[in-house]
Amino acid sequence: MRDKTATHERTTLPLEATVTPAASFAAGTFWVPELVTRAGPAARRRFVEFFAATIRNPNTRRNYAHAVAGFLDWAEEQVSKLSDIESLHVAVYVEGLMRRLSPPTVKLHLAAIRMCMDWMVSGGHLAVNPSWSVRGPKHVVRVGKTPVLNREQARTLLDSIDTSTIAGLRDRALIAVMVYTFARVQAVVRLDVGDYWQNGKRWWIRLKEKGGRFHQVPAHHQAEDYLDAYLQAAGIAEQLNTPMFRTLSRRRSCLSELRVDANDVLRMVKRRARLCGLPVGTCCHTFRATGITAYLENGGTIEKAQQIAAHESPRTTKLYDRTSDEITLDEIERIAI
Repeated sequence: MRDKTATHERTTLPLEATVTPAASFAAGTFWVPELVTRAGPAARRRFVEFFAATIRNPNTRRNYAHAVAGFLDWAEEQVSKLSDIESLHVAVYVEGLMRRLSPPTVKLHLAAIRMCMDWMVSGGHLAVNPSWSVRGPKHVVRVGKTPVLNREQARTLLDSIDTSTIAGLRDRALIAVMVYTFARVQAVVRLDVGDYWQNGKRWWIRLKEKGGRFHQVPAHHQAEDYLDAYLQAAGIAEQLNTPMFRTLSRRRSCLSELRVDANDVLRMVKRRARLCGLPVGTCCHTFRATGITAYLENGGTIEKAQQIAAHESPRTTKLYDRTSDEITLDEIERIAI
């Protein structure tokens, strides 16, 4: 087989994503497929701009780059010019993906191809988007696969954490925030100390969600207690512009200045869940599902649960149009764990 890396032009970009080789980004560079290179400098620049200018999330950028480059590498064997790609080519490629990838992954690949081709059409480098008429696989999810803890299991986990150490206080507070705010772990690790603040008589938590959105949630009294204990013991309560949840120093007796990573949190959760005899599938997302389940079991509504969780699935947007309502403390206190 031919060496595809030799037929790609490397365009330098100030990007931080790292994947290999021709499929996506590599050490701050982007591999432009040969079909795009043949279309000329303007098309090449437009192609790179799609990933550099329109996609801010590094994970999304990496996944979309992998999907688009994979398709264009395959298409290079079928056509000689970018403009020669037809709907049939996209359909055949998608059929091939369906034989080896799950339906959600295939849908992601098709969405990436559609968006990139749209970008090229709007830039005048394609007359039509060849992927728009291609249908992806049907995929309907009625029951989530994320393991959910019951109240007793969640309580056991929180109570099992040794809070005589700063690591224990940090981990208990971190898990509590995920449970009582329904927050994603990525939003929790991005918290600064100043994102936990007092407004009137109540304390609030400001979460940085996907797309750079801020989402404010009243602090559940239990989360408030755990956060106060952690911040006081860590001595960082007044350091508002610094990371709230930090890594441990080399001696593991105090905190460093570095923000904890989501992967570190996952390893911590797995370790603590194993020690408590919780399901092996327990992960960070378990606490989001656990909090929502406990809330609904205690009389909460789907609409308010969606609002607290800042959930914006296209399938639920038109059903739960309550995003402008204020989240009250009464709704938060329904999370009875």
